[in-house]
Formats: sequence, C-alpha cells, structure tokens
Amino acid sequence: MASSILSDCSSCATSRLLPLRRALHPPTPRFRPSPGPAPLPRRPLLAAATPLPLLPRARRMAALAAAASSADPVLADASAKIIDGKLVAKQIREEVGVEIARMKDAIGVVPGLAVILVGSRKDSQTYVRNKKKACDAVGIKSYEVNLPEDASEYEVIKHIATFNDDPSVHGILVQLPLPRHMNDENILNAVSIEKDVDGFHPVNIGRLAMQGRDPFFVPCTPKGCMELLHRSGVEIKGKRAVVIGRSNIVGTPAALLLQKANATVSIVHSKTKNPEEITRQADIIIAAVGVANLVRGSWIKPGAAIIDVGINPVDDPASPRGYRLVGDVCFEEASKVAGAITPVPGGVGPMTIAMLLSNTLDSAKRIHKFK
Repeated sequence: MASSILSDCSSCATSRLLPLRRALHPPTPRFRPSPGPAPLPRRPLLAAATPLPLLPRARRMAALAAAASSADPVLADASAKIIDGKLVAKQIREEVGVEIARMKDAIGVVPGLAVILVGSRKDSQTYVRNKKKACDAVGIKSYEVNLPEDASEYEVIKHIATFNDDPSVHGILVQLPLPRHMNDENILNAVSIEKDVDGFHPVNIGRLAMQGRDPFFVPCTPKGCMELLHRSGVEIKGKRAVVIGRSNIVGTPAALLLQKANATVSIVHSKTKNPEEITRQADIIIAAVGVANLVRGSWIKPGAAIIDVGINPVDDPASPRGYRLVGDVCFEEASKVAGAITPVPGGVGPMTIAMLLSNTLDSAKRIHKFK
C-alpha cells in the first residue's frame, strides 16, 4: 500500500518523493468578541462575469504546455477536460482591477495590503515578491516590512499594531513560516480580525460553519477551489463531494464551502477506512493532503470533477531541474476517467494569490461601506 501511494504513476521510471516542507498551520488565536461583518452581496466579482467553458483538447494542450516547464507526453492521452486555473485567475485579477478603479473614482480609496516577512527564506521571499507584483498589477497599494531572522516577537507585533491602526491598510498578512523562536499564536493573534485577509481567524471559520452567517474572509485556497468549480460550470447543489485532507488551511474550510453550496460532503483523512471506496462515490473531489499521486484512477467515479490542490516535487532525471511537480491525484490515470480536472502546475496555484487580492478588495469595500 505504501509503495503505491509514494510511487510515480507515469509511464517512466518510478520516482522518489523529494522532501517537502509543510506549511505551518495557523494556531487558534485568542480574540475579543466583535460584531459580525456587514455581509457583502452574494454575487460574482463583476455581474458581467460568465462561466468559462472547459477547454477542448487543442487548447488544453496549449495551456498545459505554458503552465509546465516542458510538455508532458502523458497529457496526450487525457480524456478529461482541463480546468485552467491560470485563465480563471487572470479573469479574476482583471475583475478586481476594474472594481478597484471604480472605487477609486467614486470615493478616492485604494485598497492596501501589508505583508510582514521575518527572515530570509528564499521561498518566502519569492511568495512575497509575487504578491507585491500581483498587487501592483491590479492597483492595490502594497506595504512591506522585512525583519531579520533574529527579530523579536515584540518587533513583529509592533508592526502589526501599526498596520491595524492604519486606515490605508485593509489587509494584513504575516508570511509563514516564522522563525523557530517566535510563537505563531501570539503574532497571528495580534492581527485585527477585520484585516485578517488570510481568513484563518476562528470567528471566520465559525461563521463559515454556521447557516445564515457570513465570515469576514474565506481562506484563499479553498475560495479559489470553489471559484474554479463555479466558473467551469460544475454543478454542486445536490452532488456528492469528497474532500481528501482536513487541514485548517484547505481541507476543513473547503468542506464547509461545499456544504454551504448544498453538496453532500464527506471528508477522507489519515484514519478513514476504505478511502478508495468513499472517494469513488464522489461527483466532486478536492484533494489536499500533500501526498504525491495518492488518488489513483481506480478511486475516481467516471465523469467526476477533480480539484487537485497538491503540489509535490518528485525526482525526474529527464527534467532540467532534476525534479517535476505533481499533484495529490495521479493525473495520468485520473484524466482518463474524470470529466474535468485541474493540472499541476497551472490549476489551483494561480488562484490563491487571485483570491488574496479579492479578499483585500472586499475588506476595503466593507470598511468604507462601498457597494
């Protein structure tokens, strides 16, 4: 069983998983009770937005060739239609940009996003750089604080407090992971719930779980998964959905979002018996467990829609980098059974930053009561 889970599913030689650093899950912060947010209208970012058609075979191949560093011959046999995350994310960024321009013209307000980076991790620096670039592209003003690895918790919290009180800042993001000597809970607890655009505050998750309540923010990656389903025309109401993984960052909020959309939801996790049998009943699968190629073709119900959140490096001597990225779903097998599937890379990944921009815009609208 273990060998099948950790093996590559392509036709080339079996690949060995590279070590993968797992993102830290934000702990449950303490908070003072605050009134719930004024609910934003439940509508697309722009009323004119229309569902994106699933790409036909020719366009699918072109999109995947652009998303990956080199074309994968395995894709030539894929029968499932590809849900193109790059294309959807581009559309959302354009919509956010239009709304920001409209708000600036109407009330003179530009949304602001503050990012705090502690240390000099290359991956964290890349993430922050990409967020700043995305903010600049849509017209969000970005604020950045870079602190050394040996900075104290007090220094970080002092900057958070400054951004909490700054009316030009509508979203605050502390880049994780933090250095080992810092207490994540103390730092994340300092971020104002009204500016917690990552959406991990327990009040946000609690309101997401309750009928008739709206959270201040929805966590970015699960929100992106739902946008991919909606904009690809996948019907959710009344369908059976399985979420593989139960993390606070993706799995749990994704299951809550599917439930709010009136799907019948099951969660598969490390203690689940017969995960293959349960998953095979699903019309919709969201895989977010961080195990390369865990979900095989035999797990898939014919015609199911698959959102693959996993990004796992595996050895590949044929790649110039010595490795390639694969998802939690064995694409070669699943694409021959599923009705629609996200590629890795080029699926969920581009959506996360797009949803961060969307959350920052929503925060500015709420704070300034702009419709």
